[in-house]
This record gives sequence, C-alpha cells and structure tokens, in this order.
Amino acid sequence: MALRVHILGICGTFMGGIALLARQMGYEVSGSDANVYPPMSTQLQEQGITLCDGYHAKHLEPAPDLVVIGNAMSRGNAAVEYTLERGLAYISGPQFLSDYVLRNRWVIAVAGTHGKTTTSSMVAWILEYAGMKPGFLIGGVPKNFGLTARLGNEPFFVVEADEYDTAFFDKRSKFVHYRPRSLIMNNLEFDHADIFPNLDAIKTQFHHLVRTVPGNGLIVMPGNDSALLDVIKKGCWTPVEYTLERPGGAGAVPHWRAEKIQPDGSSFTVYWGEQRVGDVRWELTGDHNIHNALAAVAAARHAGVMAEQAVAALSKFENVKRRMEVRAVVNDITVYDDFAHHPTAIATTLAGLRNRVGKQRIIAIMEARSNTMRMGVHRDELAPAFANADVVVLFQPSDLPWSLQLIADNLQGRGHVFQDVGAIVQHVAAAAKPHDHIVIMSNGGFGGIHSKLVEALRNK
Repeated sequence: MALRVHILGICGTFMGGIALLARQMGYEVSGSDANVYPPMSTQLQEQGITLCDGYHAKHLEPAPDLVVIGNAMSRGNAAVEYTLERGLAYISGPQFLSDYVLRNRWVIAVAGTHGKTTTSSMVAWILEYAGMKPGFLIGGVPKNFGLTARLGNEPFFVVEADEYDTAFFDKRSKFVHYRPRSLIMNNLEFDHADIFPNLDAIKTQFHHLVRTVPGNGLIVMPGNDSALLDVIKKGCWTPVEYTLERPGGAGAVPHWRAEKIQPDGSSFTVYWGEQRVGDVRWELTGDHNIHNALAAVAAARHAGVMAEQAVAALSKFENVKRRMEVRAVVNDITVYDDFAHHPTAIATTLAGLRNRVGKQRIIAIMEARSNTMRMGVHRDELAPAFANADVVVLFQPSDLPWSLQLIADNLQGRGHVFQDVGAIVQHVAAAAKPHDHIVIMSNGGFGGIHSKLVEALRNK
C-alpha cells in the first residue's frame, strides 16, 4: 500500500515541489494551505493531489502515514497542534527531500542571496540538453521544463538551496539537509532579517553548508565576494573554482570568465582558463546572468558535461517565469513581471534593461513585500537601486510599518507613492507612452496588478 503523505503549506513553491516529487514516487499525496489558488493549485490537482483549504484537523483524518510541515507553519496552527497531540509522524520539507529523494543522488545545489532560481534552472537545462534527464526542485517555473520539480533519472538532482530556516522545530537553514557534491554559491548579502540578526549569522549557516561538501566534490563561487571569501576562510575541505577575479593578487586569472560581452549581456564568450569554450547568445540581460551562467557551466562540467556542450545549451535556455518575463506588449509599451525584491537584485535587473533599451523610458513599480523589506532593513539602499529607472512607483500597503515616501523623497522627483493598486494602474496607464518599458517588481501576486495594468493599457 502506498505511503500516505499530507503536506501542510502545500501551495508554497518549495512544498508544492515536494508534493510533486512524492506523487511521482507513487505516494498518495494530499495537502492543506490557507491560500489554495492557481497556478500551483492547478499544477498539483492535475497530478492527482488532493488539496484542502485551510488548516483544519479534519484534513488529517484518517491519519496519514507522514505529515510534512512547511516552514511557514508555527505553533498554534490547528493542524500543527493536532499533529503533535495525536502523535502523528511528522517531518520538515527539507528533511523529507533528503531522506526520501536525495539519498544516493549526485546533488547539485545552488545557494546565494540572489540568482538561485535562475542558476538552478540553467544547471538543470544543461544536464537535460546533455541527455542526463536530471531530477530537480526549483523555486520557480523554468520555461524549458514547465514545472517546478521532477524526480528525473539517477544520479543527478539539482536543488535550489535556500538559507531560510527549515521548520518551527528545526531552525537550521534548509540547505544543510541537502549534502551536495557540487555546490554553487552565487553571492552573499544580508537578507531574511526576520530570522537572521546580522550577516555573520548567515555566514555561519553558509559555512555549515560548506562543511557538508565532500573532498571529491566542487564548490563554485565568485572570487570577489568578500562575504563568501569569509565563509571559505572559516575552513574548506573541497576544491573551489572561481568565476570572477580570484583572490590572491592583481591580475590573477579566474577559472571561468566571460569576454566579448555585449553591453546588455545578451551575448558573451566563455573562457576556461585561457581556453575559449564558446559563445552564448540568449534573451537574458545583465551582468548577473553572465555570472549565473559561468557558475552553471562550471557545476555541469563537474557532473560530466563538456563545457562546450554546456555553453551550447545556454543559447537555448529560456528564463524562469517572473524573471523579467514579458507579460504583454501593448501599443509598443512593454510590461515585465520580475521577482526582484532586494536592492541589489533591483539594481542589476534595471541596469541590464537600461543597457538593452538605451534611452527609452523605464517605469519601475515595486511592492515592498518580503519580510526584510517590510522591516525597513534596506531602506537606505532602495533609492540608489532605482538609478536606471526614469519613473519609480512605490506601493504603500496600510500595514507597512514605515513610509515609502522616505524613498520617494530621495528620487529627485522620479518617485511616487500610492496606497492602492487601482490608483497605481490608473496613474501608470495614463502616463505610459509608446516605447516605454514598465517593470513590475514583487515576490508576490501584487493584487493582480499585472493583468489589470495590461487591460488598462489596452483600453487607453
């Protein structure tokens, strides 16, 4: 009889991926969430997964064989309390992944403050292109695959390795459960201020991750990220390949580098040492994606893919949904959906777009939704992050504990604050002109602003 698994918080991207993997393993899967809605709900239901709206004890009757508890769950939640009181077997999502999926797999993990989803998708696609049919669990929907997770063929499994905590009963970072053989660390900045007191606390978690990589594994990282270099200095037992300037003196040659770079990042040449590997030509923009690409090629090479084949694969790579995804072009006005919600991500995304569109107007619309952003931790960095935007529209929800007018006041007349999504749509639709580029930046649904704005532009 198949194992019966119930997942609390099933409609989150990570937990939804766990549900898909469990179903592919032949388990009987159900789950609860407070927000059961498309597209995740549709994706899960299509796979024969039963969804329950709300966290009611009745959803756990009859008792499942195992309850998988998402990290958004806390004590006091009715389903959590029922699980504990009845002595039901329970486990965290990362531990389930480790125990049931990753055992005996060659794990390629992608960690870092920025670029995890995109880089994970690149690695998975390179391995797919090489005929390896890898498994993966990614915190987004890679367009090359159309789904967030799959079991794939052994041995390779690509996982987006998040530093956020595991569960209410396990405060370690998720990624310490994954035991990667190949590890990419893209970058490291202060984030997740709701659980980490400072950058040093995050460095400690990253070093716990480094400790899990075997001596015959590989760590790939930029050689000019001071926070990651601090992590490595704490102790490293694994070979490291650098994708940018390697520490150790002026003119030091990185293992992997890019040359002949187009200003917008749409094409570049990859070098391994002094050896020219090949050219990448794609629809992505920005220096950050070139760095992501170099790391993906390095990790894929460690897994057995020829670097030349990896580079060829990237020219056929389609970006992840919600990463500068063009939602519509209306009257020569382009509307993008982007996940950026940290000043560095905002800055690099807008810089890449600026290099592509030249002097055409960029209108940036931002929702301060992440816990770190809501706490105002990055408020001093936000205004400079919008340097490449001609107009900046900021959404001030009623429950945000600080005023975004502080940001607008530092934007030399380019900043506007609104307390209503409808007002933003009306303002931007009225102001937009042909050849404008409107970038909507949020890590959530943003009140359906994307479709509302596109409709308003069409009715203009």
